[in-house]
Amino acid sequence: MGIYDIVVAGGGHNGLVAAAYLARAGRRVLVLERLDHTGGLAISARAFPGVDVRLSRYSYLVSLLPTKIVRDLGLDLELRRRRYASYTPTGGTGLLVDNGDADRTAASFREVTGGDADHKAWQEFYAMAGEVARTLAPTLLEPLRTAGEIERLVGAEAWRDLFARPIGQTVDERFGDDTVRGVVLTDALIGTFADPAADLLANRCFLYHVIGDGTGEWNVPVGGMGAVSGALEATARRAGAEIRTGAEIVGISPSGEVTFRTEDGEHTVTGGHVLVNLPPAVLDRVLDRVRGRPESTPEGAQLKVNMVLTRLPRLKDAAVDPRAAFSGTFHINESRDQLARAYAQAAAGRIPELPPAEVYCHSLTDPSILGPELRGRAETMTLFGLHMPARLFRENPEKARAEALRATLDSINRVLAEPIEDCLLRAPGGGLCVEAKTPVDLEEEAGLPGGHIFHRDLSWPYADEGGWGVETEHERILLCGAGARRGGGVSGIPGHNAAMALLT
Repeated sequence: MGIYDIVVAGGGHNGLVAAAYLARAGRRVLVLERLDHTGGLAISARAFPGVDVRLSRYSYLVSLLPTKIVRDLGLDLELRRRRYASYTPTGGTGLLVDNGDADRTAASFREVTGGDADHKAWQEFYAMAGEVARTLAPTLLEPLRTAGEIERLVGAEAWRDLFARPIGQTVDERFGDDTVRGVVLTDALIGTFADPAADLLANRCFLYHVIGDGTGEWNVPVGGMGAVSGALEATARRAGAEIRTGAEIVGISPSGEVTFRTEDGEHTVTGGHVLVNLPPAVLDRVLDRVRGRPESTPEGAQLKVNMVLTRLPRLKDAAVDPRAAFSGTFHINESRDQLARAYAQAAAGRIPELPPAEVYCHSLTDPSILGPELRGRAETMTLFGLHMPARLFRENPEKARAEALRATLDSINRVLAEPIEDCLLRAPGGGLCVEAKTPVDLEEEAGLPGGHIFHRDLSWPYADEGGWGVETEHERILLCGAGARRGGGVSGIPGHNAAMALLT
């Protein structure tokens, strides 16, 4: 039986962050990972046989990873800023938010909304959100503040509009145009099935999407998402952490014993502490806490579609360069009213007729993910669909996936000047380079209960009980993954916080 200071259960990016900090501090660390590679969902993969493209298959952009973690761990990682924040087609034109040209953005608002009021409201709202980001981001790497402390830090107006009342009410009050309202609300719905007009869960999702690293910017990892996990693994190994893949956790005891299964049988090791980078529902199972009662399963709500194109599709507005429109976030049928209709249909158990979604093209910012023969001849396109809860895919997963993909491609075609299918690359075997991943697929492939990309519903970044937000009822077991308080997204924050809970 091996004895370690720390056993990390799960080799996703958060587990690797924790392992790197602890190994650098001289602790004897073992990381156990079920899959044959580390990184969890933060990986790159060649999804289409014979096509030399390294797609960020599951997660796709980096916002929440603090610069402090990158510097602390000396990560060999490049994150590139996107000049264009977003483009939202509507009718024969579209709303372009250009981070490099304020006048162009103002003119675009004027063309879409018919005046300057919503652009002024946009500037004021995101100035407030930016101040909240600068204030809150540093606290994510510290022991938890109380709700009252956070309210005092952000101020009364921001507390009311972003924390205390549903974000949908705030957006309706501040903005008059339906398209603009929808652009704001999408940040409250990524991976989250909620009604922003009534559910504060949408507020929590919004906060995590706008406070990343104090800027809220969503940056492109050069080399694909796998470059993030690769850099973390390399750092952890250099520091002395032992990493074992193909090792599935089957039991964790409150005393620190961890049982795992490999191809040659079951093994047990002991840790002074066990850091769990598994969804809390999985921790429940391996702790055997739920025997004799139904297990509570979280529910993810997204459709991830990966594509490789021969060229970018034409837009209805010929005055907008597709390279500008698709290098930021390209919003598809995500007005406030369209989001509400899709939510109602999904809540009633139906795949939305016109699924809201957004896409971006990683290769426009980072062509290194394309093989040499494809550079200049192909582009990647990543689509993230909203309001696609796991319940829609339970009864007949393959049929429902096909239906959701058809409806989503039709949705994007409604806002383009030509069918997206005409732009898809064909693999050497003749198949189109398009794949869809539902929450049920993520449950089966990645072991995420309910396919929930945040492991469970996001929590507020504060708590009156204090601590680091990683503690469990068992003193020797800490959460270090997305299910911890202040977890979710590609951030490394819970991994950092679990390590600090032991080192400080």
